[in-house]
Amino acid sequence: MTEHLDKLPFEDYCKTIFNKDALFDKPESLKGYRVLSCTQYILGPCAAAYLGELGAEVIKIEVPRLGEPMRHCSPYNETWFYPVSRWNPGRGTSPAFQGANHNEYFVTLDYRKPEAKEIFFNMVQKSDAMVWNYRPGTFDRWKIGYGACKEVNPRIVLAWCGGFGGFGPGRNWASYDILGQAKGGVFSFTGHRAGRASAGFPSKHTTWIMDYSVGMLVSTGMLAGLYWRDTVSGLGNYFECSQVQGSTRYTEYALPLWGRSGVVRMRWGNWDTEICVNGICACGLTSYPHSDHPAEKEEGYICVQAYKDEDFANLMNLIGRPDLGKKYASHDDRVEAKSQEEIYPAIEEFLKDKTKEEANRIFSGAGIISQPLLTVLEAANCDHWLDRGALGWYDDPYYGDVFTQKVMYKMSESPPRLKHVHRPVGCDNEEIYQRVCGLSSDQIREMEAKEVI
Repeated sequence: MTEHLDKLPFEDYCKTIFNKDALFDKPESLKGYRVLSCTQYILGPCAAAYLGELGAEVIKIEVPRLGEPMRHCSPYNETWFYPVSRWNPGRGTSPAFQGANHNEYFVTLDYRKPEAKEIFFNMVQKSDAMVWNYRPGTFDRWKIGYGACKEVNPRIVLAWCGGFGGFGPGRNWASYDILGQAKGGVFSFTGHRAGRASAGFPSKHTTWIMDYSVGMLVSTGMLAGLYWRDTVSGLGNYFECSQVQGSTRYTEYALPLWGRSGVVRMRWGNWDTEICVNGICACGLTSYPHSDHPAEKEEGYICVQAYKDEDFANLMNLIGRPDLGKKYASHDDRVEAKSQEEIYPAIEEFLKDKTKEEANRIFSGAGIISQPLLTVLEAANCDHWLDRGALGWYDDPYYGDVFTQKVMYKMSESPPRLKHVHRPVGCDNEEIYQRVCGLSSDQIREMEAKEVI
């Protein structure tokens, strides 16, 4: 088999060893590890779900009956994924909950009640790791903080991912994704470009990008804690990851630029402050002239990249502006703000009677790197993503056909995989509390009646 693979062209080799149809024929990297997800919204849940995609048994603990807030706060609220729980058959779970809670078991528990604490510590004793993202000090006030958990299980790896961290002047401030972008300085250079007398105005990233990306950092830290425990110390670890501090990692060169020269980076919109041409340009025609959908009626956009001198000259000749190719032949000349303010309008003038698809064919045919900006519908039907199994229809064991993102990376021997998108609140109370905690069916029903679980 190995000899056969070695003779394959690289693309066929990758298709074979990363075969998306053979994921469940291979072992899982984290099988045998148990993770408690004491989380809500996006940051904490996705950190645990990333480990679940790698095979860890992730047990998500939610508030009894209705579950955590993210089930109820997004566009098309309460319209998908019925029921939210068997106690509320007429309510559903919003689609925003889906992307951060893959492959988890779902139980309910009211941490504040004495009977619940006993159940909680029972699970802590039998788990490898935990994720929290409640406000700082909340679990300590409930007497179930790291100190108490460590007494029960000295090997526990506990990740607390809060907004502003556990110490510092802002430690008690609430935080959501947009606040993280604001406090970390990201908004100072994202948005509409600055003009001669204006700093422009900011634009948030519409998706919860801080939560999902910092959540990956949290899961990376947890893997490091588990590795250190299992190969070095035999002991657990407690670490925090601040969502807002994470956003400072995405300020790119802005901080060292200020530290070195005192220059404060400004907004530059859809163009690039470091290389030119490398930006988004408007096309003049829509790709869907007969559509009534607002996203399809608008004119298209296309990314264009031609920052090497020969590529820039080629682009300028292509759009009928060889004069600009000569005027800004050096990259140092064309990357200047004033230069870009002449170059990009010239490109858009060329594009004013074209769709993004027509523009892409012209640019690609001339050897210019370009990429039309896809709508969600276009991305959902993109052959590249479908062929790689990055997204697509999934026959969920509970909800049936669901269109969803799948795992975002490949592994040849122990690949991550999607088992289910999520489940109703408390769906796994019976299985988990029997298998992990040793409770009987009668005990579970009694606890549910008291809303302990």
